[in-house]
Amino acid sequence: MTGQHSSWSDVDHYLIDTLVGEDDALAAARLSSRDTTAPGIEVTANQGRLLKMLAELIGARRVIEFGTLAGYSAIWLARAVGDGGVVTSLELEEQNAGIARANAERAGVADRVDVVVGPARVSAQALVDAGAEPYDFAFIDADKQSTPEYLRLVLELTHPGSVIVIDNVVRGGAVADQDSADEQVQGIRTALADVAANPALEATALQTVGLKGWDGFAIIRRVS
Repeated sequence: MTGQHSSWSDVDHYLIDTLVGEDDALAAARLSSRDTTAPGIEVTANQGRLLKMLAELIGARRVIEFGTLAGYSAIWLARAVGDGGVVTSLELEEQNAGIARANAERAGVADRVDVVVGPARVSAQALVDAGAEPYDFAFIDADKQSTPEYLRLVLELTHPGSVIVIDNVVRGGAVADQDSADEQVQGIRTALADVAANPALEATALQTVGLKGWDGFAIIRRVS
């Protein structure tokens, strides 16, 4: 790790220790990430707190999440929706879903976290076809090449006033390279272009540095 990256991590640790913290359930969920199919890629504690606060600020009671892994972000979001709220988390791998369900149980939020196993586009389309009650908040944090499709489905599953967060949109700066051969970069670029072209949406995106290196996220609000 370079000196610069070390400084980024030091600052993140300071901010988390000072303002956020992790209780035992969150710490256990983070540790259990090592047993998933993609260890260590969950959001950081300060990012988890941000998701929780954004959901609370709009009074979200129904949340949909693309990408569960160990359920770390799902726990933050489940705490945001409160008793009677719902977090529908779409996860490809049963291995990860089982870990996430156990973590939700440990955190005392299993009654409001529904982990749906299967390809996210298939699971989300099933919700659309079933006429699911609209969601107030969406967090897209799955395979980046499919982000445009996930965004399209989210727009069918939300309502005016809903907020959508897309994670990992900067990709270490690669998102600025229109000629990138990385399908994940191109997936993010296409999704951001789709957002920009949609008059029903307003959005911004921010770069971040920290424990996860150089990346960032987009925040989108449905205005109609």
